[in-house]
Amino acid sequence: MSQQTQETQQTIALITGGSRGLGRAGALALAAAGTDVILTYRTGKDEAAEVVDAVAALGRKAVALELDTREFDSFPAFAAAVRDALGTTWQRESFDFLVNNAGVAATTPLGETTVEAFDLLVDVHFKGVVFLTQTLLPLIADGGRIVNLSTGLTRFVGPGWSVYASAKSAVETYTKYLAKELGPRGISVNALAPGATATDFGGAAVRDNEQFRAAIAGQTALGRVGDPEDIGPVLAALLAPGTGWVTAQRIEASGGSQL
Repeated sequence: MSQQTQETQQTIALITGGSRGLGRAGALALAAAGTDVILTYRTGKDEAAEVVDAVAALGRKAVALELDTREFDSFPAFAAAVRDALGTTWQRESFDFLVNNAGVAATTPLGETTVEAFDLLVDVHFKGVVFLTQTLLPLIADGGRIVNLSTGLTRFVGPGWSVYASAKSAVETYTKYLAKELGPRGISVNALAPGATATDFGGAAVRDNEQFRAAIAGQTALGRVGDPEDIGPVLAALLAPGTGWVTAQRIEASGGSQL
């Protein structure tokens, strides 16, 4: 597909974990910017349906598909479902933007880390990203873009998050390799690293614990914790027309945390 063709047709983004939190905020920000959305959910079917309706209210199309990013053997069937949705809803054989956002929280204190927690974090945040991306590459349009969600914790340290942050560090390295290897197809690849954000992630402490929120705000240049609505527009900006020349970068959106 030529760059000119991609610029003149309706853009479509696939966002994993798009039913709530940062994925939901990203889907709505992209829809507001004129992009249609395929979003995935693992258990939140009703929440995903609400996002589909919210995207429609913004004048864009959306489709929700079930996906567990730990079920690696299901990825070919998921790709087939994406292909069917593209043909049925958009009369296309490809989509433009892949956002690897699906995530899960588990703390791993030194000396108390379990094999189960380690495997969960690595499977969802790294292994799943690698093999899902590999499976979906034939469906991503030339000249498209990939954004992998990372975390501010790859730069600053939060006790108990060593394995989570290490898996995200692997994603940041993978991002650079993808950018290099997909460059001939005109596909840019970046990592977006949010700071502490008020969602239900990790027990919703950043959202609901006022003492914790105050402590984080005191370490942040802009004087507060982040909201999902702070991160969604950053994702939309990375996927906006005119920013395709940015690739192989880690973009942190943390309000200036721990400078």
